[in-house]
Amino acid sequence: MSRPVITSIDDLKRLYRRRAPRMFYDYCESGAWTEQTFRENTSDFSDIRLRQRVAVDMSDRSLRSTMIGQDVAMPVALAPVGLTGMQRADGEIKAARAAEKFGVPFTLSTMSICSIEDVAEHTSAPFWFQLYTMKDQDYLRRLIERARAANCSALVITLDLQILGQRHKDLKNGLSAPPKLTPKTLADLATRWSWGLEMLGTKRRGFGNIVGHVTDVGDPASLMSWTAEQFDPRLDWSKIAQIKEMWGGKVILKGVLDPEDAKMAAKMGCDAIVVSNHGGRQLDGALSSIRMLDPILQAVGGQTEVYLDSGIRSGQDVLKALAMGADGTMIGRAFVYGLGALGEAGVTAALEVIAKEMDTSMALCGKRDIRDVSRDILMVPEDFSGRWQAP
Repeated sequence: MSRPVITSIDDLKRLYRRRAPRMFYDYCESGAWTEQTFRENTSDFSDIRLRQRVAVDMSDRSLRSTMIGQDVAMPVALAPVGLTGMQRADGEIKAARAAEKFGVPFTLSTMSICSIEDVAEHTSAPFWFQLYTMKDQDYLRRLIERARAANCSALVITLDLQILGQRHKDLKNGLSAPPKLTPKTLADLATRWSWGLEMLGTKRRGFGNIVGHVTDVGDPASLMSWTAEQFDPRLDWSKIAQIKEMWGGKVILKGVLDPEDAKMAAKMGCDAIVVSNHGGRQLDGALSSIRMLDPILQAVGGQTEVYLDSGIRSGQDVLKALAMGADGTMIGRAFVYGLGALGEAGVTAALEVIAKEMDTSMALCGKRDIRDVSRDILMVPEDFSGRWQAP
């Protein structure tokens, strides 16, 4: 059976919706509460327009860049996404392989299905590890040690999930890993037989970084209960500093959406910050990441690299973020669509789509090197970031 022609991220999304179980599709394609921020993360990109330029040399183009000193094929990293291994069997391994072959960073979530050791065993390029701060300090230390032993090249500390935002669909679907076999779930899985067959062929169906590493956590019920209770609401800048010192390597702080927080993050000496609202999955009603990018860049003043996460669905979105001043970007849902649709090949397809769109659009804006892209290729509304003013 030939692979379908993929021309956009939306093509992958349509395939993904047909092939993934409903609860995992909804887990990916949802936000908190009314989902306003979730929607605007994507729609706000359309307010920024590109300037077409002509009669310029468009040959010998390059998307190559660096992120935290690492050479990358394009300034796009795969963001940490929990439960990726439920979107497709061994999903984290497949996504990491695709990222490695393409030449972009892969970030493994604490809440992954495949463990740190699983991904390290099946890849050769160092990957980034995303850390949720947990109340269990012994587990936290051991998790960091495991990431170090796996030769992870950066620790991505997520700052915006001290408490869990409510996502209505997850509650209604009874989200769990592996899924609970209720009549509703069984009816859905019966129409997703290819997903089920792949899952039967793997041993990785629970949270690999937790099961076997925490006492009295074995079955899905105890696992979900432990996880919900473990996110540390007391996380503050002093605790972040302690984790940074404990790790001792490159640190990226993810979940910054306010200029004051950006100043604090830069002052700590982190290697990069990620402007992100967790894909609209935490504080509903917050501004989109792309609207907050410029104020944060001004606040940081070049003291650290700044990446943009949340809402990217195309190479043009990446180009706009870079032209606004971001040093790099992260994609989450865009690669998950590909994974759920076509496995490893789908992640590769998502990266190819984004690269082609970015390359073509960059050329038509009169630029040949992504590192030379600046705000002069954009037309941005005067009030794009200043329409709302903080006190």
